[in-house]
Order: sequence, then structure tokens, then C-alpha cells
Amino acid sequence: MFRALAGFALAFLISAAHGQPAPSSRLDDIIKRGTLRVGMTGDYLPFTYLDKTNSQFRGFDVDMAEALGKALSVKVELVETAWPRMMQDFEADRFDIAMGGVSITLDRQKKGLFSTPIMREGKTPIARCADKDKYETIAEIDRPGTRIIVNPGGTNERFARANVKNAEIKLYNDNVTIFDQIASGNADLMMTDASETRYQQKLHAGVLCAVHPDRPFDFSEKAYWLQRDVALKAFVDQWLHIAMEDGTFKRIYAAWFD
Repeated sequence: MFRALAGFALAFLISAAHGQPAPSSRLDDIIKRGTLRVGMTGDYLPFTYLDKTNSQFRGFDVDMAEALGKALSVKVELVETAWPRMMQDFEADRFDIAMGGVSITLDRQKKGLFSTPIMREGKTPIARCADKDKYETIAEIDRPGTRIIVNPGGTNERFARANVKNAEIKLYNDNVTIFDQIASGNADLMMTDASETRYQQKLHAGVLCAVHPDRPFDFSEKAYWLQRDVALKAFVDQWLHIAMEDGTFKRIYAAWFD
């Protein structure tokens, strides 16, 4: 980060010394364009959901994206992506920022910048309530005969493959209906972000239960994934800081998580 800031400052000084205008930033481009392009998978409630019947997004990060657009005084264009191709879409510059429950990873950090983290959590199981006591540890989960279901292409699949050697891993492409597979008995559990297990437990009350969401198996943070632009990151970080202090973040969070 220090090198990026130093490089930006050096470019500014060189341009000024030669009587040239400072190089345009992506932040400048967004404001000039009048549109902030936000990449979202649309399959990860309560963060983001795309209703295929009317092509409308809803969710926590949809509301946050609109708040960010308002702060920038620009319109928000929501761009559908998917976990398996998110990196490819990011590199192709299909959007300026990825939102919608995006976890910080070093692979993603290599390609762009992350905002200030908005949430700290980790992977934890969700299973049928009658079976939840059977899956409290990785050792109890990783046994022959256990069926672990996972959506492909994201951190859930990566975590499962890194930690599971004996149990069956079943890939399921629809991250919206994947929890119904557990409820109906077609799979035994899923290991996903604690925030999602809490939300799905609420949607499937008495049927699915989050397993120790306050004590996840690992550590992770969610943030907003930005194209590599220091000025844009500085703006988003300051916007988040103000939103967390003036109650905006708390209000939007309560609408989707409480």
C-alpha cells in the first residue's frame, strides 16, 4: 500500500514538474462517467440476490452500493457475475468494484485493492437441526459417508477441499437453493460463512441450524474489492468510516441481519 501511494505521489510530482496535469484516476473516471459499475453474483443472501423474474437485485450490499453511489453523486449499475468467473470479470474490467459478501483473499489482493473490512467471520457448518451435534469439528465432519455440499468456484469450495480428505464433496451450482438440498436430505451439511449460516437458519427455522457460528473454523474478513486505484480506495474507505460512525451502516445491517 505504501509503495502504491508513493508511486501515485511521484507520478503527480513528475507531471507537475513538466507542467502536465496529474494522471486521471478511476475515481475521476467514475465521476465523469456518472456511473459506478458494481459486480455482484446475485446468489448470496443476505448480501445479494438477483430475482430472475424481474432482473432486480436486493440485499445488504445492494443497499450499500446505492449508498456509495449517492455519496459519489453517480448512478449505480449492478453487473451480474459469478464466483467461478469473478476474477476473470474483474481482470476484464467489467466493473469498478465487487460487492456482495466478497471475502478478502491474497489471490484477489494481487489483482486489486480491498476496502476497509466490513465484517469479520469464518467458515462454519450448517446442518439439519437433528444432526448438528454430529458436525462440530473438522474431524467429525471428515468421515466416510458424510456428504458435504458446496457451491463451486469460491472460498467455500476452497476451504472444503483443503480440509476434507475422507468425506464426499458434492458440487452444486445453484447457491440460492443449495440449502434446500440439506433440508431435504440430499446432503448432510455445508461449510460456509457464519453470517450466511445465521441467515439460512432464520429462513429454515427449526429445520437447519448453524453450528457454532460464534466459533468458526478459520478467520476471514469481508470487504469491497476495488480495481487498483488509490484515489478510489481512499474515497471508499472514508465513506465506510463515515457510514459506520453516523449510523448508516448499522441501519442497513439491521435491515438484513437482525
